[in-house]
Amino acid sequence: MDSEIDVLVVGAGPTGLTLAAWLREFGASVRVVDRGATRVRESRALAVQPRTLEVLRGLGVTEEMVRRGNTAVRIRMHTARGEVEIPAFGSGLRDTAFPYLLFLSQAETEEILGARLAAAGVEVERGTELTGAGEVTGGVRCTLRRSDGASEHVLARYVAGCDGARSTVRRLAGISFPGGAYPQTFLLADLEADGDLAAGVVHAWPSADGLMFLFPLGRPATWRMLAVREPVGPADPEKVTLEELQALADRRTGGTVRLRDPVWSTAFTIGHRLAKRYRRGRFFLAGDAAHVHSPAGAQGMNAGIQDAWNLGWRLGFVTGGDAGPALLDAYETERLPVGRFLLSFTDRATSAALSARPAARLARGRVLPRVLPLAARFAPGRGYAFRIVSQLTVAYRRSPDVAEGVPRLRRGPVPGARLPDLPVLRDGAYTTIQAELTGPYLHLLLCGDAGPARDAEALAARYRGVLRVHRLTRDAVPGALRDAGGHLLRRLGTGGRGVYLIRPDGHVAYRCAGDDLTGAAEYLHGLLAT
Repeated sequence: MDSEIDVLVVGAGPTGLTLAAWLREFGASVRVVDRGATRVRESRALAVQPRTLEVLRGLGVTEEMVRRGNTAVRIRMHTARGEVEIPAFGSGLRDTAFPYLLFLSQAETEEILGARLAAAGVEVERGTELTGAGEVTGGVRCTLRRSDGASEHVLARYVAGCDGARSTVRRLAGISFPGGAYPQTFLLADLEADGDLAAGVVHAWPSADGLMFLFPLGRPATWRMLAVREPVGPADPEKVTLEELQALADRRTGGTVRLRDPVWSTAFTIGHRLAKRYRRGRFFLAGDAAHVHSPAGAQGMNAGIQDAWNLGWRLGFVTGGDAGPALLDAYETERLPVGRFLLSFTDRATSAALSARPAARLARGRVLPRVLPLAARFAPGRGYAFRIVSQLTVAYRRSPDVAEGVPRLRRGPVPGARLPDLPVLRDGAYTTIQAELTGPYLHLLLCGDAGPARDAEALAARYRGVLRVHRLTRDAVPGALRDAGGHLLRRLGTGGRGVYLIRPDGHVAYRCAGDDLTGAAEYLHGLLAT
């Protein structure tokens, strides 16, 4: 007889681990399989965006990630005209508790997420491959094969493909993955470097022939090197030697940097592909299985984790019997446009950095060194760019799962937008609004004057275990969150009174002015209809 579970997660990278751990928060039964025999030890993805740190706070892992990582990061551009230093983040990020780009090895991110999943009672089944899957009544019948050749059948209500660019789940679901690859080959290495290299700084050397970066890694080596390989490569293109890396560094840095003690190195190409769909029936795609693109702006792993967060709360409510299957429909509606934007955004940046056209080479070699000092001093422009790269601007305004209530609020975050994170007080202790409105719940936030307590209590009782009620006031009220300066209330645009419903992923589901909860009750009834 087939074993039965709620969700089979295929792939144990950051996306799959996040999804599985998030589902366990909702009480779903989960198995995680990965064809690899061991966990990846190489650093691979390196940067964690502010929005990712916000959502992972719901798993209680963000503090450990920040403790292990490097937050004091600046970018130092080494040009023929001198050095220009630009803050990696900071400007324009006043509404988050994490106004920085965190540098942390993907291996450590996976270790932290894996430990959180194990604490929830789920161990990754490594050396286990999904070899077949087909929809049957009530779920998907999956065939798993272990490294010893033994096979088993599993009946999963849903299957989540978090298994990378060569996704087996995507192939079995019959979802196409159009796109292509950039012609250039890139070199990646974790190593030591000697020279005038300030610690905790991203060092970049722009030139007409391309860019070279040294990122502050810390472990397993001090530096991560990234550069475009020379067009005339070595006889063995699969092999990356210290001699090749040093020769490239000599050309980019004028011989000012000496490389040594490489821990790991590889040559790779970059693809740009987007799945036609993120869902087919009971199959879902997330992370690199759904979208692959240039590492420009450090978007890939972060977008995958946020795919998992969006999909996880939906599957959590559905498998727990708190909502009907219709709740799953908007996952693709919301996340596919994000993937499409990221492909376009990273492609433009990559094309500008790699194009061999004379105008592009001139811009990289001569124009960029002249423009950088001006850009470093233009804080508004940096702030706008930082918010996009940080993924704090991601919103689902056209989603069928968000709604504007009546009377309408004229200001504040619109339905589908992220709830800004600002300080509040709980029982006299400082916290933030996002930290209070976290976990596997919908959150009803009553803003301003107290309003009808009985209506809120009745609504919470009707959706017990799913809905939590919070009050936000300027005055000290027992049990309420206090916005003593009124900064958050002004940001929410509520004036005297207002109502916000916040989803488990931290986005605004519903809002209205006043304190009448009729519209909120109707919205909840429609969203969670079983």
